[in-house]
Amino acid sequence: MPQTHPRVPTVVVLTALALEYAAVRGHIEDREEFVHRDGTRIEQGRLAGTDWYVALAELGEGERTAASLTTQLIEWLRPEAVLFVGVAGSLKDDIAIGDVVVGTKVYGIHGGKWAPGGFLSRPESWPGSNALVQAARSAARDMSAVRTHFKPIASGDVVLADAESEIAKHLREQYNDAAAIEMEGSGAAHAAHLSGQVHALVIRGISDRADARKDTADAAGSQERAAAQAASVAVEVLRKHHPRGRSSDSREGPHTGGDHIDFRGGTFYGPVIGKQQ
Repeated sequence: MPQTHPRVPTVVVLTALALEYAAVRGHIEDREEFVHRDGTRIEQGRLAGTDWYVALAELGEGERTAASLTTQLIEWLRPEAVLFVGVAGSLKDDIAIGDVVVGTKVYGIHGGKWAPGGFLSRPESWPGSNALVQAARSAARDMSAVRTHFKPIASGDVVLADAESEIAKHLREQYNDAAAIEMEGSGAAHAAHLSGQVHALVIRGISDRADARKDTADAAGSQERAAAQAASVAVEVLRKHHPRGRSSDSREGPHTGGDHIDFRGGTFYGPVIGKQQ
């Protein structure tokens, strides 16, 4: 029977598609199903070799769905971090099918005003958590089987399958540094931002080139491959990023700042006296 009280420390991993969910699910052990009072379901289990309980959710497609259900899940589970893991289309010639893009920021691409002279962009963006981006950079150095790029991601309620379309031109002109396009990241990032202290990161495997060959690429299994690559990066990020209060495998030196000094991990016998300048 489904449970109602998930365990902590929790990281929420969000997906839109069943194949994305399956790619992450394969990394999670001892899974249990939990049900929110409004019917939203997650599976939660342990990520081997870490202190994390991973709560995995399949939200369906779309920015608004992602925003609404991410808000619900954050309020319910009180996670320390939220990852959106899945597939995307490449917007750059040097980012290939099977590569992974870690979102240094996520653009909401539909904000703007139509004026007599054309469309005037009023973009919103949400940066990826510095702690998670740094964990991803560290993890990527040892992942020789995955080409990982740290770039902005464009997000909007559109499936782009025409590189010569008006929206493709709009992206090139107004969001020229965006490396990939997807549908849900901005909704999840916005919900995490409004919640306060939740780390958030979007990780996308490239399954097509956002052009007329998208259907051909999908039929050849590119989505499954891209989802597996994105899931592998997400897992390694969580192996690097530790829950609050848990020990890290990184070495830290003395911490100073303001009128105090903190020798973390030290042992002291007797008083320690500091002098303020």
